[in-house]
Amino acid sequence: MFHWFTSLFSSKSNVLKETDIMKKFLIVGLGNIGEKYQETRHNIGFKILDALAVEENIVFEDAKLGAITTFKYKGRSILCLKPSTFMNLSGKAVRYWLDKEKIPLENLLVITDDINLQFGTIRLKGKGSDGGHNGLKDIQNTLETVNYNRFRFGVGSDFGKGRQVDYVLGEWNEEELTTLPNRLQKATQLIRSFVFAGLKNTMNQFNGT
Repeated sequence: MFHWFTSLFSSKSNVLKETDIMKKFLIVGLGNIGEKYQETRHNIGFKILDALAVEENIVFEDAKLGAITTFKYKGRSILCLKPSTFMNLSGKAVRYWLDKEKIPLENLLVITDDINLQFGTIRLKGKGSDGGHNGLKDIQNTLETVNYNRFRFGVGSDFGKGRQVDYVLGEWNEEELTTLPNRLQKATQLIRSFVFAGLKNTMNQFNGT
């Protein structure tokens, strides 16, 4: 009896109670923790998940290697993760929650900024290189594959030579802030479509919009 009681309340128990692993999804928004990074371009992954949380009326809570929250959508169970490992070590958190919740790799979606896309452009892909993005590079190295879904949100490249770091760690300008709410809404729609309609259908509907 004591063993049953302790296991019931063990920290190792799964967050998602779904038994069908194909209905379990992990949505990871990349960013850096701390108030000084909160409104920077590099933190768009966090910002998109925060927008989704508001729409779903859910709240992030601190957990191992990140802040997490969950919700159900059309019979699917979704775990959202904002890693607390800082951008360059994102892979550790992704690997931990994939393994802990027994979520298939094909049900992983990583959200990141992309300077190679114009501001607000969204692009979903099922595999690809890290494109010089340190967060994606660490995930690729940790998972030992480039075959995972990634959702790139364009932040543009309006910076001079040698100013890339300052740009991505800089805050949104006034024009971007005006457009951002609409783009965040489009981004949350993409996430729900990915979960319910799948990768290819979502790519066809959202890429380039």
